[in-house]
Amino acid sequence: MAAQCLTNLSLEETQKRYLKQIEENGFSPHTEVIPVPEASGRVTAHAVYARISAPHYPTAMEGIALDSRMTVHASRGAPVTLPPDRFSMVYAGDPLPEGCDAVVMPEDVRWEKDGSISLKAPAIPWQYVRQVGEDICAGEMLLASHMRILPAAIGAMLTGGIREVEVLTHPVVGIIPTGDEIVSPVQPPDCGDMRELSSFIFSSMLQSWDVKPKTYPIVPDEFSRMEEMVERALAECDIVLLSTGYSAGRKDNSTRVIEKLGTVLYHGIAMKPGRPAILGCQAEKPILSVPGYPVSGILILEQLLKPVIDAWYQYTPIPETYQKGVLTRAMESDPSVREFIRVRMGKVGKKMMVFPLSKRSGVVSSFIKADGILEIPRGCSRYEAGDTVPVRLLRSPRELKHMLVAIGSHDPLLDELSDLLRLTEPKLFMHSSNTGSMGGIMAVRRGEAHMAGIHLLNEKDGVYNRSFVKKYFPKGGVRLVECVGRIQGLMVAKGNPKQISGLASLTDPDICYINRQKGAGTRILTDYLCRKEGINTGAIRGYERESFTHISAAAQIASGTADAGMGIYSAAKLYDLEFLPVCQEQYDLLISDEAWETSLVQSMLAVLKGEAFKSRLEAMGGYELDRPGNVRERF
Repeated sequence: MAAQCLTNLSLEETQKRYLKQIEENGFSPHTEVIPVPEASGRVTAHAVYARISAPHYPTAMEGIALDSRMTVHASRGAPVTLPPDRFSMVYAGDPLPEGCDAVVMPEDVRWEKDGSISLKAPAIPWQYVRQVGEDICAGEMLLASHMRILPAAIGAMLTGGIREVEVLTHPVVGIIPTGDEIVSPVQPPDCGDMRELSSFIFSSMLQSWDVKPKTYPIVPDEFSRMEEMVERALAECDIVLLSTGYSAGRKDNSTRVIEKLGTVLYHGIAMKPGRPAILGCQAEKPILSVPGYPVSGILILEQLLKPVIDAWYQYTPIPETYQKGVLTRAMESDPSVREFIRVRMGKVGKKMMVFPLSKRSGVVSSFIKADGILEIPRGCSRYEAGDTVPVRLLRSPRELKHMLVAIGSHDPLLDELSDLLRLTEPKLFMHSSNTGSMGGIMAVRRGEAHMAGIHLLNEKDGVYNRSFVKKYFPKGGVRLVECVGRIQGLMVAKGNPKQISGLASLTDPDICYINRQKGAGTRILTDYLCRKEGINTGAIRGYERESFTHISAAAQIASGTADAGMGIYSAAKLYDLEFLPVCQEQYDLLISDEAWETSLVQSMLAVLKGEAFKSRLEAMGGYELDRPGNVRERF
């Protein structure tokens, strides 16, 4: 029977109560003594006090040491002369000679022939002398308790006579991956196996928090074996993290194990993703159970484990940076939870645009792509497109200001363009969203993107893109820029086992097709070609099955879940598929006039016209470059 959540406290209340309970149970850091040269980045356990002064003797600067009392009456009209036995030459770092209390710069004296010196101004006591303790005094506090030791502090402690320092130990977090269906990502998975990713992701997160992760072998979802491993981890670690399998709902062994070895405090948090989280403890040791889906697990660690780590080190959390932006599409949310949605962002014109990414818990790529997190508060069920929303930033505002936003038809060349842009102009960034050609046109029209990749065929005259741009931009304000000619065709499995010869073959009931989404240029092209050849698309099995990129369609064919799909040659080549050419089309970039003069667009156009871009596309195959970057037509 599926596990039932026992609680549904708000995230804020859970964070506060959980910390209070484990601290009342005795949760606190351990300490260790280490050599000072090895302490950079560590956190002090107690205040650190200097043992000796620095300097520990009066230290002269380079010059002439003397007794300042002998120069009191020196003036320009009546210089004071000192014989050689009444002064000494000293060099930087020398102890101040006995009987001297000042140093005079050589250029401030006149050397007489008999070796004596004349001064036209009195020396001030202790001038050009570093007195005892000028830098550090013995007994002075150098570092307070629970302070991070920076590199400069290493020098200060060594200068102050400290050779060893007591620091907080790195908390050890035991990570136990559990589940019957998960396998190590280093071994090839069989059908039904799921690669265990969470422990690797969690381990990296923990290391960035100054935590020592300890990952245990994968444990099947069996009560006795889980109990044995958790008991072992509790003996060896400060905190235990159970990562349950992707199908954890089939059993509730994690709850039973925590109850057997300790106490379940909370099961179910009013947050999404991450609602099934379990928070428990054995005496002072926290135990957390998180779902195996990486997105859920990452969020739980950020929101519930990170405060525990901060409490260990007595860190004050750095305030998050938020920025308001305009939401590009409506978002629905369960009002009973606080929902976290990864988003992409970019400044288009004067508006910061917010583009929601997939909400699915297993989509790890959303973390790589995300620029920020949209937090939909508990009690809110919907945001509308066009709403101004606060976003917690994962990138700096400077990066977002220099983000080129491309929305529209998918092509791998956009990724290559983005990479070359970063290599050419390190301060510039580019991200592309795959919404199809029509989605790109509408995004540029609404002022949500700097540019869009489009390839829309006019069935009447066979010309790409022009008629669509004229229709949706009757007042102009955009430019159609040449990018590439590319080959579209049917991608089929290696060796073409189903003997597919063209579009007509797709009506064979034994053939399963993978299509592109409605509004995509490839979908419009396929619809047109089927009409032209009199093919009933209703007879094509899988015609309504949609993929959002050429690469995604190719991946379905390579995996065997589809037999054919329309796509570009470079995607077929990437997956070593057979390719049956159908036509060559024009893939253009639609750029608004407002964006045209920006450094973002001009830098991108320079890359588009460059030899490096040409070389990369030649290696990918299936493209033809005529005049990339040139304006085909201005509207």
